[in-house]
Amino acid sequence: MTTAKAATEQSEAAFLPLSVLNKRADFLRAARARRVPCEGFLLQGRQRAPGEAEGIRVGFTCSKKVGNAVARNRAKRRLREIARLVLPDMGVDGWDYVLIGRAEKTAWREFTDLQSDLRRALAKIHGTQP
Repeated sequence: MTTAKAATEQSEAAFLPLSVLNKRADFLRAARARRVPCEGFLLQGRQRAPGEAEGIRVGFTCSKKVGNAVARNRAKRRLREIARLVLPDMGVDGWDYVLIGRAEKTAWREFTDLQSDLRRALAKIHGTQP
């Protein structure tokens, strides 16, 4: 890949229609909604009420069960990256998604497998997968 092409892809990534959840109440509402367990993480998703917010919103969390601060940060970085790559294509406008890291799994699972997990989980949460 040429450096010009890589720079273009990086600059396009800055304009993705994803917003990050940062209020505890948003995380709690997502926790009461649909959830899909995956090998590498747990996906929670909920459809927002009309007028609540716009676009796709996503949150990330890892408990201390995932490991020390280094392991938790690594897991969250990987979750952020798969969300950046997959959610603009497969996410639905008006939904909140929360990706929860799993101990011993999220930080060390193959990256392509994590992406596949998210694609399958999104299909299942939206009812497009049998």
